[in-house]
Amino acid sequence: MIALVDCNNFYVSCERVFRPDLRNTPCVVLSNNDGCVIARSNEAKALGIKMGAPFFQIKGLLEENGVAVFSSNYILYGDMSRRVMTLLSAYTPKLDIYSIDEAFMDFSGMGTAEQLLPYASDMVRFVTKGTGIPISLGIAPTRTLAKMASKFAKKYKGYHSVCMIDTDEKRVKALKLFDIADVWGIGRRISVRLKSIGVETAWDFVQKSESWVRKELTVTGLRTWKELQGESCISVEELPNKKSICTSRSFPREGVGNLDILEEAVANFAAQCARKLKENRTVCKAMTVFAYTSRFRNDLPSDYIHRDVFFQVPTNDIREIVSAAVKALRGCWKGNQVYLYKKAGVIVWDTCSDGAVQGNLFDTIDRGKQMSLAKAIDEINRKNGFNTIRVAVQGYGMQWKLKNEYVSKRYTTNLDEIIDVHLE
Repeated sequence: MIALVDCNNFYVSCERVFRPDLRNTPCVVLSNNDGCVIARSNEAKALGIKMGAPFFQIKGLLEENGVAVFSSNYILYGDMSRRVMTLLSAYTPKLDIYSIDEAFMDFSGMGTAEQLLPYASDMVRFVTKGTGIPISLGIAPTRTLAKMASKFAKKYKGYHSVCMIDTDEKRVKALKLFDIADVWGIGRRISVRLKSIGVETAWDFVQKSESWVRKELTVTGLRTWKELQGESCISVEELPNKKSICTSRSFPREGVGNLDILEEAVANFAAQCARKLKENRTVCKAMTVFAYTSRFRNDLPSDYIHRDVFFQVPTNDIREIVSAAVKALRGCWKGNQVYLYKKAGVIVWDTCSDGAVQGNLFDTIDRGKQMSLAKAIDEINRKNGFNTIRVAVQGYGMQWKLKNEYVSKRYTTNLDEIIDVHLE
């Protein structure tokens, strides 16, 4: 049996851990620059607040209904995720972290369905008590069915946060109740296409023949079809790595017109991409640096910067990536004209595993020395905090800093922002 653990309304739940007074209050979390809603509590959902709703459009509605608003605090969310995953790892020898708020757990050989149910319930209580983050658990013979079960566990209180699909009767019942658009592995375009021919539920989908599914949805769709039938054929290891990683930001107010400030922003975006590559144990063969002015300001001159960089040897070295990004930006800079760039970013692409790097006979970099230095930097940053050692061009000015008027403290990672407790 395979379990899928899903943290309920994760970003909101992280905020509520340190604001218990908001446990029954509608809450939302905003995207970068306080742009739109990216997380909602159940109370906020009941008010009709949609995912992705622009903040400026619904600000009045939020104020009228006393909705608590938070800017995104990814440092806090990342640390809370680490705590959840650490506690989960005590319950299984194999834990596969799928996203910041989801993980698959292998329960093979750990008992019967009757034994697993109380074990899973104990896990839910333990993690919720240990972190303050409520979780839902779906257990089934395949990962696709486990994802389905976790949604039922979250939606229906009668499951007490644990739903198990352990019989064919339960599987059929679940498939008939499950919208095809919500099936893991069925994207939006495919779901629209399937609904156009009368496939409304997961049950309708499995009624199609294997040959039809293979022809219309290729091998990927066929694997999903088999998983819904109860045949396990998808593993986390087989899921492809991201082919690209993008870090970008919109700048507040009118934008950025100074090269030094824009360089600092791009350098930090490139550093974030390098960090994500290392976390994923991947390297990139190419990178794109871009920046553009506002599309809505006809009263200002417009410009678009776009420069591709190709590395001789695939890399995830922060110094190499940051240096190349800044050099690319400088090569596109138009010094004779002042532009106010509203957004900039870095994309690293054409990635592959860091264990499958093809060298280059004419490579001018001492890779051994580079690797030793990177290892030393990573170790210092691991002990003293991310960005303790950084590339000089990353700076500390942060004049391009995001707009985050409602951001909470970094309670768990910054000693200057730990929670205050007042006793009366």
